[in-house]
Amino acid sequence: MVGVYFSGTGNSRYVLERFCQRYDSGTMVFSIEDDNALEALRNEELIAFAYPVQYSTVPKIVREYIAKNKDIWKDKKIFVIATMGLFSGDGAGMLGRELKKYGAIVTGGLHVKMPDSIGDVKLLKYPLEKNKITISKAVEKIDKSADLLKEGSPKKEGIGVFAFLAGFFGQRLYFGHMTKEYSDKLKINKDKCIGCGKCEKICPMKNISLKDGKAVADKRCTMCYRCINNCPKQAITLLGKTVVDQSVIEKYL
Repeated sequence: MVGVYFSGTGNSRYVLERFCQRYDSGTMVFSIEDDNALEALRNEELIAFAYPVQYSTVPKIVREYIAKNKDIWKDKKIFVIATMGLFSGDGAGMLGRELKKYGAIVTGGLHVKMPDSIGDVKLLKYPLEKNKITISKAVEKIDKSADLLKEGSPKKEGIGVFAFLAGFFGQRLYFGHMTKEYSDKLKINKDKCIGCGKCEKICPMKNISLKDGKAVADKRCTMCYRCINNCPKQAITLLGKTVVDQSVIEKYL
């Protein structure tokens, strides 16, 4: 097996690495941003694919990756892992349906609740200790799920008509439009920005650049929240107006 993921704040990366390590300590794990991922995917029959759910759907960067490399997925057996802060309904099913378009065989799905990455919306933030408990519960679920896959009885969360209806009426019907295209809503406070360039380096879309010593955002944000949660001066926001709490996986381990 080989693992591949997209991750903004590290949640999906952590979950996949844990899952793959439990399944087989020799399993290689790659980010979709890693040029070596494609060769590894071509050479393996079984793939574990992890990603963070956005409004019960798949981030545009992940959808484009799948479509761009459509020749890879045919006849591959894929176990889908969806990470989320609150709810997804059919997160695993959504990615599974994207992969099936190109001939993939979806063997199962797993939904893992993790600390929410949306750092500029107060309603979604929880105390540190509660987030650590969330991680502890996630680890238990990940390990059990990896064991089930090894036994040939993979979990099938998020797959099926009832999961589809939950995802559609729970979120996609109202918010699904927000992920159809890249966002142009990323905001950078020039008074707070110190021009360190960290956001420019870590943005998966190369959507941020430095001009006259300040960070400037373009119109291709994939809403991963990587820059928002790593800016040392909390100068970047997307959905909210101020950063409430920065969330990266290392904070909870």
